[in-house]
Amino acid sequence: MDFDDILLELGEMGAYQIKIYLLICLPIIFSAANSLTYVFVAGIPNYRCLIPNCEDASTAEYKADFLQMAIPNSIDNPSDKYVPTQCTRFELNGTFPNDTCVEQVFLRNLVEKCDKWVFDNERTVVNDFGITCLENEWKLSLAGGAHFLGILIGSAVFGFLADKFGRKLIFIFCIIFMSVTGVLQSISPNYPFFLILLFANAFGTAGVYPLAFILGVELVGRSKREITAIVLNYFYAVGEALVGLFAWVYQDWVPLQLTASGPCLVFLCYYWLIPESVRWLLAKNRKLKAKEIVIEAARFNQVDLSEMIMMSFETDQINPDVAPPQKVEKSPWIMIKYIFKSKKLVVRFIIIIIVWTVNAFVYYGLSINSVNISGNKYLNFSLVCLIEIPGYTLSWISMSKFGRKPTLVISFLLCGLTCAANIIPSGITWVEVTLFLIGKLSITSSFGVVYCHTAEMLPTVIRSGGVGTASTTARIGSTLAPFVPLIGKYVQVLPMILFAGVSILAGLLSLKLPETLGSKLPETIEEADNL
Repeated sequence: MDFDDILLELGEMGAYQIKIYLLICLPIIFSAANSLTYVFVAGIPNYRCLIPNCEDASTAEYKADFLQMAIPNSIDNPSDKYVPTQCTRFELNGTFPNDTCVEQVFLRNLVEKCDKWVFDNERTVVNDFGITCLENEWKLSLAGGAHFLGILIGSAVFGFLADKFGRKLIFIFCIIFMSVTGVLQSISPNYPFFLILLFANAFGTAGVYPLAFILGVELVGRSKREITAIVLNYFYAVGEALVGLFAWVYQDWVPLQLTASGPCLVFLCYYWLIPESVRWLLAKNRKLKAKEIVIEAARFNQVDLSEMIMMSFETDQINPDVAPPQKVEKSPWIMIKYIFKSKKLVVRFIIIIIVWTVNAFVYYGLSINSVNISGNKYLNFSLVCLIEIPGYTLSWISMSKFGRKPTLVISFLLCGLTCAANIIPSGITWVEVTLFLIGKLSITSSFGVVYCHTAEMLPTVIRSGGVGTASTTARIGSTLAPFVPLIGKYVQVLPMILFAGVSILAGLLSLKLPETLGSKLPETIEEADNL
């Protein structure tokens, strides 16, 4: 008997499954928060050179009346506004006493670098570890790269461990590991230690979302699987948005990181609150434990299970899926061998790799770069995260009604066009923010399509390996995304040009992909070739 048949009696998504599913979703809020806290933890606050002639280091404030005569303007057009440069000041006329603060003291035609700074109210690792000036900003981008490298490695490691030791145990371990490393990160004594703990925190964070997704999908019947995936993304978007709001409130990276990580220790109680995946237990032939969970679910759902269902746990008649899946060789070399049997599949898989990489690169790049657009950076960041909710909803509705290919192509092209429209600043904040939000909505929509579309294009023999390879290459895009704001320091419009260009390229390449809505999943190379 198939486990989905048991769910038809038990309820595909009864009260018990809803209760467990909501419990599973709660850590996703913290997982999402930990995945993006580094945007503010390693953010660049406003700072300027200390002017010893005019102020004391212990009482100095970022804004002061004497700045325009002591520090050059960082704005190219001085008629617009004055923003002091971060790392230079005018040289001093040595004929005046050291405590003299008048315009004649400063030689406005000579500029020197400084080694002491005055920061605005915001505190990040820049303040604590002295990561100041353009020549050191690579360290901040490296922090983002280390984060996504941790995500990349953690995703692979915990996926394997969850298959071997169970979804529940590894899920709880990832949450606690994420919590402990996040808390330790907030007390890092120096930059190298911080970088190691940032990587470790991301490594743990990497396992939380995928395992919550698996637990949720394996908990419900066939007709409810899509909704579990969509709602999980809603919780993730809320968790991301809360990072911006808490960063706004705290203006300090330490309490921000503690808020994102510390409370997760409470999820240790999940060892007693949530069950192991019944499908995994059945796959491991642990039928008595699976039976206990099903009986508890039936009691909570107020359902009486038939004798046939109960007897199936005592026999070999039950399988976690419709039929035991064929053992498929997942070696990359075997997968490559199968793909190279068809020129069409080779071209298709190259396009899939590009599409996934661009998706991750632009998706995370826009989130990271949202703090650099006009307006309140905290509010912008939160809005850019919350726009993912209608983005995922739109993709869910659109790909079911209009097809996978049109949804993917239009999403990429719309993202590219809105990013291109933002290349030349309009000077109107709401216009720039709106275009940015449409771009993020569009790339989120495309992200909602690629998983399903990729699986439907590849034959059974390489489907699992193909999706896994595409997902891994996507992490390369996300690892590169934190370095994009750095190039914006040299050419301000370059990040948006880059996002626009690769999005439009991916949209045009997606025109070469087949439509798969309503198509039978291809079993062989020939069937995939004929799509």
